[in-house]
Amino acid sequence: MANLKDIRTRINSVKTTRQVTSAMKMVSAARLKKAQDDISHIRPYTSRLASIIYDLKGSLGEKEVFSFSQPGEGNKVLILAVASNRGLCGGFNINVVKAIQQMLHNEYLSEHRNGHVVIGVMGKQAKKMFKMRGIPIAYEFNDLIQHPTFEKASKFANQLMEDFGNGEFKQVVMVYNEFVNAAIQEVKHYQYLPFSVPEMTEGPSCTTDYILEPDAVSIIQTLIPKMLRTMMFQVMLESQASEHGARMTSMHKATDNATDLIKELQLSYNKARQTAITNEIMEITGGAEALKGG
Repeated sequence: MANLKDIRTRINSVKTTRQVTSAMKMVSAARLKKAQDDISHIRPYTSRLASIIYDLKGSLGEKEVFSFSQPGEGNKVLILAVASNRGLCGGFNINVVKAIQQMLHNEYLSEHRNGHVVIGVMGKQAKKMFKMRGIPIAYEFNDLIQHPTFEKASKFANQLMEDFGNGEFKQVVMVYNEFVNAAIQEVKHYQYLPFSVPEMTEGPSCTTDYILEPDAVSIIQTLIPKMLRTMMFQVMLESQASEHGARMTSMHKATDNATDLIKELQLSYNKARQTAITNEIMEITGGAEALKGG
């Protein structure tokens, strides 16, 4: 059995760890609140913008072609992994990496074998995990998820649209965590480019006849880049909220586990202390009996 000093040292060590995990949990909870507010603001805007494009597209012929709606002239597929720069957030990062691995072995198997799939990462943790698995990284955009803003998202979206239009990529796919609640984050893969007109499955549709200036095609051509910029920003916000939720949940579990471990160690300490006291009493009693016998 471990001696009393070793057990006391371990108890103090676990208590220190519990203080750290508890503090991280509270910090993540505070940041999660703001991230949830940001999502609640952008989701209705994105949904409304998508519904406008859907309604305008419905008034046109099926053969109408719009900017960024056709596969690019290149032969490369860019897969963007949206993760985090920091760890200690449970399966937040590894789930994104695993989802991309599955994509490389399923729907993009032929492109991957031919070397036509390139990986871009937003997050240092994802880069480490890809490196451990021997998957090369072509692009890094770690600064984008450090305090994401619409300006950063717009600039990055504009660059992707420019590269796509110049034939650099034939397709751009984003893999990220969509925020459900603090305990649940769902990994999604979203075809960013070429842009596909969203199918509206929920919510009312605009059926009112409007007078459009200059015309529906021109309006859609203007709205698609706006939609792409907004979606890029939403993906960043979804990932950020998911990260805070995952870290808060992970640190909450770690704090509870530390508390349970402290209880177990305290019990072991009490047993060891009781054993030591019993041994001392037995030694004293044995000594006294020996003196009497002498």
